[in-house]
Amino acid sequence: MIKLALLAGILGHLLCGASDCLLGYSRKGRLNMKNLSDPEKMSEMFADMPEKFPLASILLGTFAIALFGLGYLGLSAWISAYSAAASVVMFIASAAYLVPITAHHVLFGAIEWLYLRLGRISAAREAVLALQKKTIAPMFAGYAGLLVFVVTLFAAVVSGSTPLPAWACVFNTLVVMVLLLPTKLPAKGNIAGAVMFLGLIFLA
Repeated sequence: MIKLALLAGILGHLLCGASDCLLGYSRKGRLNMKNLSDPEKMSEMFADMPEKFPLASILLGTFAIALFGLGYLGLSAWISAYSAAASVVMFIASAAYLVPITAHHVLFGAIEWLYLRLGRISAAREAVLALQKKTIAPMFAGYAGLLVFVVTLFAAVVSGSTPLPAWACVFNTLVVMVLLLPTKLPAKGNIAGAVMFLGLIFLA
């Protein structure tokens, strides 16, 4: 069962990465977030972004988060045989990650769609950026939950609380993210999550 859960984690993160790209890329390529500070540049940047992209991202991302959620919950259940305390912390952290991050993904997609739907005018920009600032809290809450999860997992592996070898701690979102941060790869968080589950699927 654990391998099926980890497989769901891999597929979910890959699909979520694809949904993120639907928000971060137009038909002309990757969006430059620096343009958000200039109404004209922002409008021009989104000119080739189809309205269906953010809507598709909302649907795909919501499904993907539910799918990779099985990986986090499965890993939390698996570790209970070796550390009850780590299991409880990871279960709580999983919920603290999955629920807010789903809300954040839906809100972010809705904000981008709303900007496109309102014609990319200056007033639309001001409205959606204001909405984004007021609804950013779920993102921070979600990533705080994820941080607690991966740190707990890292500590459990390094301390020998699980049957995994200590070096398996490298298959951890936090470790992989440190390696990916200097790169220009899109969806770094989802790549890191997929790598974590991919490594563990051969070891757990």
